[in-house]
Amino acid sequence: MKLTRRVFIELAGSSALMASAPSLLAQGVTVKRLPLPCSPAQGRWIGSACQGCTQYCAIEVFNQNGRATRVRGNQHSQGNHGFCCPRGHLIPQENYDPDRIKQPLKRTNPQKGRGIDPKWIPITWDEALDIVADKMMELRNAGEPERLLYLKGRYGNTSHALLYGTVAKLFGSPNNFSTSALCAETEKMGPGYTQGLFSYRDYDLGNSKCVVFWGTDPFASNRQVPNVISRLGSLQKNGTLITVDPRLSTAAAKSKEWLPLLPGTDGALANAIAHVLLTEGLWNKEFVGDFVDSKNQFIAGKTVKPEAFKENNTLGLVTYWNEEAKDWTPEKAGKECRLDPEQIRRVARTLGKAAPNVIVWMGPGVCMNPRGTYSAMVVHALNGILGSVDNVGGTHDPVKALTGKYPSMDKYVDELAKTHGKGKKIDGRGDKDMPAAMKAKLGSGVVTNNIANYMLEHPDFIKVMISSWTNTPFAASDGKRWEKALSNVPFFVHMVPFPSEMTQFADIVLPSTFNAAEGMGAVTGFGSMHAWTSLQQPTCDRIWDVKQEENEVTWLLAEKLAKKGWPALLNYYANEFADPETGAKPTNEKEFQLITTKIASAPCWLHGSKPIPGDQINGWEDFRQKGMHNSAPQTYKKHWGGKFPTPSGKFEFVSGDLKKVLETHAAKYNSTPDQILELCNYQARGIKGWMPHYEAPLRHGDQQQFPFLFIDHKSRLNREGRSANLPWMQEFKKCDAGDRSWGDVLKINPTDAKALGLKDNDLVEISSPVGTIVTEVKLWEGVGPGTVAKAYGQGHWAYGQIAAKEYGKTPRGGNNNEILVDDYDRLSGTSCRNGGYTRVSIKKVSSNN
Repeated sequence: MKLTRRVFIELAGSSALMASAPSLLAQGVTVKRLPLPCSPAQGRWIGSACQGCTQYCAIEVFNQNGRATRVRGNQHSQGNHGFCCPRGHLIPQENYDPDRIKQPLKRTNPQKGRGIDPKWIPITWDEALDIVADKMMELRNAGEPERLLYLKGRYGNTSHALLYGTVAKLFGSPNNFSTSALCAETEKMGPGYTQGLFSYRDYDLGNSKCVVFWGTDPFASNRQVPNVISRLGSLQKNGTLITVDPRLSTAAAKSKEWLPLLPGTDGALANAIAHVLLTEGLWNKEFVGDFVDSKNQFIAGKTVKPEAFKENNTLGLVTYWNEEAKDWTPEKAGKECRLDPEQIRRVARTLGKAAPNVIVWMGPGVCMNPRGTYSAMVVHALNGILGSVDNVGGTHDPVKALTGKYPSMDKYVDELAKTHGKGKKIDGRGDKDMPAAMKAKLGSGVVTNNIANYMLEHPDFIKVMISSWTNTPFAASDGKRWEKALSNVPFFVHMVPFPSEMTQFADIVLPSTFNAAEGMGAVTGFGSMHAWTSLQQPTCDRIWDVKQEENEVTWLLAEKLAKKGWPALLNYYANEFADPETGAKPTNEKEFQLITTKIASAPCWLHGSKPIPGDQINGWEDFRQKGMHNSAPQTYKKHWGGKFPTPSGKFEFVSGDLKKVLETHAAKYNSTPDQILELCNYQARGIKGWMPHYEAPLRHGDQQQFPFLFIDHKSRLNREGRSANLPWMQEFKKCDAGDRSWGDVLKINPTDAKALGLKDNDLVEISSPVGTIVTEVKLWEGVGPGTVAKAYGQGHWAYGQIAAKEYGKTPRGGNNNEILVDDYDRLSGTSCRNGGYTRVSIKKVSSNN
């Protein structure tokens, strides 16, 4: 066949070209493909903040003709180095999710429950807010404002003053809550009761010689994902990566050492590592101190006289040794944790040799269990022994981002609000069995999941509930309690971008902006030895009738309430807020949105007599163009020399704050610290109640009936639980270790699977003492015998046409929280979800092979 111009044109115009290609190639004919004319995409990058996790990365969104099309890390960012993780790249698809709530909705079906159609009808914003204001005024007029409940989920800095911090206080209700206790709060108790830092930590990854990812996988979740990924090469080249996790996580796959311990035994392993560090003289003497005669007296099984050791920046190391660490040999811990004693010893020596340039990075897997406070304390105590606290290549307080303060509202709080606003909160904080002593203050920790229990025990108390960016029936352990509780609420307002399970119980739905692309506010974060203030601002046109719940909706609601006889909220907003540049007062919701954002970010760009620490930004417009402000970098050893915010000013192995908390709480209830600890399900007695130590795991479920320990873990594609309705998330779910695309699997060790007669893809029931879910099974050696693992995120029966197999009724896969028992670490008030605290059974339903 001779390829003439005529023949080529004829073939190019039909499918015959593809059919003829083999014969053409066989004759040595080459067809040259010319590139199509192209040019760089036309558009501009606009700064915002991601909020796909609590890292709150500064990002930039590419705007093309009013559409948000691409995402990258903010090129000015010192925290993510200009990168974003997979969560950030999901933003455009999430923003344009066709199942978003597009206008206000009103329920017409009074019946509420799973599978019940709310029979929504669309209404205007004016109608919706009229209804909400009327219901709120009924409470004020009846003299019972405390029956208003406000619950916040993901939020920006502005919500603390404009929703969470303002509305409930001025209205007169003490019942305003965050959902933070569902996430990872217990880990704050470790650094809190040792060094006075009740916060997540920052890490000097750039100078570290050894990093231990303990109960966390920061390559996939739990903050600083872009930072950790970008540092991986240098960390592997210049140091040693170690992972402690029952599951073969992404971090474990990248590490030199993986310690797959028995779930919940983290404290025993930490004690054994401390034992080796002390007996082999590997503690950091500059930070900790040394024996007076310089001879190591830490000998296994033998006590040490306190006066023989002189401490520098620590308090109570010898007491910790005598009461706890002296008996925890690697052999003893190996039996408890199901680990090789020689690996424990080898890892401890690796840490000691790298000290003080070491990071023991503790995550929720260590401590989101019923005895988690003490697990957090003993694991974090290793940072003290190694001298890594505030040190080069170590663990640090987060740098404080620059933020402005909103004006005081105190003069607008009337007598009704003052009287009723001081009432007891319904989450049970401060009760005898729930000290909730975050920040070393009794009753200061939120006990989010316990709210549902109160609502079930007192079904008539809450009359009006308002919630934003929440989905507790899905996100809280034993979430069906929330379904029952919400069914009893006479009037519930949900402010969200997406129709979640919680939305199905709402009477009024107010569609929120998707704030990463459409909202406006100031958001702060920290990481990589810096902090930042990011400007969330519109990066695209709004295509639906949505409003930002934190500033636009609050202003419009305030106007409605003023017309109905309660002007306090509007007076506060209109009289006290002013543009920090011009002094102009707000007159509508758009002006209020801009002014509140400028106030919150003003220290970043408004020049005074002193230079701005960190980035030098020249005014508001420069700030909008850059999209963020980086703080000055972290400083080293700032708490050394008696400057820790603890009673002693030192890193405490015997916590003065925790001792005071337990004694004060016991006295309040005419009890003793030991009795309080017993009531709260802790094993500690005496001095161990206020020091790091190991507590054996508390597990729910009879071992004979429920033989497997269940491990819940997070996906790198899980945008705060809000990405299950995205095709990209479903397609790329296979990127999570052991998972599959468009599915949901329970990962089980092949040995256990063989004993149960299970094969890949078999459908199984996973049952616990509180519920049953159904999913496929996958044989996987990334979990040890006796344990099973499953990623959180699937199992939605609402949320959209992709998240659910049949919207409103049938889930895709199973929701882990339907089988997790409702329990708490009661010293912090945090919900449990890790450590294998829930036992499960596995039963084959059918074979899909």
